Amino acid sequence: MTTWVDACATGDIDEDDLIAWHHDGHRYAIYNTDKGFFATDLMCTHEEESLEEGLVMDCIIECPLHGGRFDIRTGEALSAPVSIDLKTYPVKVEGGRVFVALG
Repeated sequence: MTTWVDACATGDIDEDDLIAWHHDGHRYAIYNTDKGFFATDLMCTHEEESLEEGLVMDCIIECPLHGGRFDIRTGEALSAPVSIDLKTYPVKVEGGRVFVALG
């Protein structure tokens, strides 16, 4: 069963940036891009480094540790050293709030 969880206000995230969001013992990244809002796991699949300080370019997040890149829309691993895709979550925006589908 999918549950939509209120994660933050749209104004909490600058464009081409992300925030870390913790919910129910799990860590997520919520992104604001010119293509909309997206959500992924917060930790890089390469060495469990937080993406919180990563560089967001268009719809790409670059891990701050080794520079591996992911497409935040699909989670696809785009460049070495990452080879395992990043888990993504559906997002919707209503009333100036960002909701993430969990479950």
